Amino acid sequence: MITTHALTKRFGSLTAVDSIDLDVRPGDIYGFLGANGSGKTTTVRMLLGLVMATSGRIELLGQPVPAAAGRVLDQVGAMVEGPAAYGHLSGRANLGLLDASGSRRARGARRDRTERITQVLEQVGLAGVGRRPVKAYSLGMRQRLGLAAALLRRPRLLVLDEPTNGLDPQGIREIRDLLLRLHAGGTTIFLSSHLLAEVEQLCTRVGVLDRGRLVVQSELADLQAPTGRTLVRTPDAAAALALLDGRVEHRDGETLLVRGGDPAALNALLVGSGIRVRELGPERRTLEQAVLELTGPSSDRVEG
Repeated sequence: MITTHALTKRFGSLTAVDSIDLDVRPGDIYGFLGANGSGKTTTVRMLLGLVMATSGRIELLGQPVPAAAGRVLDQVGAMVEGPAAYGHLSGRANLGLLDASGSRRARGARRDRTERITQVLEQVGLAGVGRRPVKAYSLGMRQRLGLAAALLRRPRLLVLDEPTNGLDPQGIREIRDLLLRLHAGGTTIFLSSHLLAEVEQLCTRVGVLDRGRLVVQSELADLQAPTGRTLVRTPDAAAALALLDGRVEHRDGETLLVRGGDPAALNALLVGSGIRVRELGPERRTLEQAVLELTGPSSDRVEG
């Protein structure tokens, strides 16, 4: 769905995106991660033909971009750097103008334009805003409107840059549920974000960008594979610490991090020694831990 080879973008002496090879496959919910200034938005803008690459190649849906952008982008829904809209018009009117000036596929379906606009407004939680002008919308409402615009064409590929920006926790959950429904219906999703907890709940694969370089591209499950250590929570932590004789790498109150061994055998040893075990299982890295290990300290770079 998205393939790049040695994709690079320079702004003068600053290399914002440094020779990255993206591989987004059909059916992915792909989380594109990185700190602010890491090059995420610049990459997204190159994918959509909004910024020309300095060097490298891009393919969307198997077609070269920007050469075939006119054909390919009819099948791509996108929201980048927040939605653009006419502030004096309602959300419905803005979507109507966008639909009327959009692709041939959208123009060919004018007979159901009103129904389609109503549908996408309902999908993103804006069905009740009526004729309120967009200039009176909150930031979260504007984000929802931008997502509605991205969905108008029933895209095969959805490219989103920080789609939950400005939303409250309930709104974030609603957008997450919507994206999961779209994915279940066959839409491939490319999601640029710095909200690791949201990506962890939503995405199947991730790519991590650090200072313009793609430092990892992997299945999320592989990044969160067991570390080979076991987490044990016990009210008898001191006794467990003595019993395990140097195998405990870290203790935090009732929680012990035990090096190596089979969790089942460890549990049998503890229980057989009269130690109460409240919780025991293999340690897995969180996405946050994995990303911090890969990227190191944050950068003060300014993205062009």
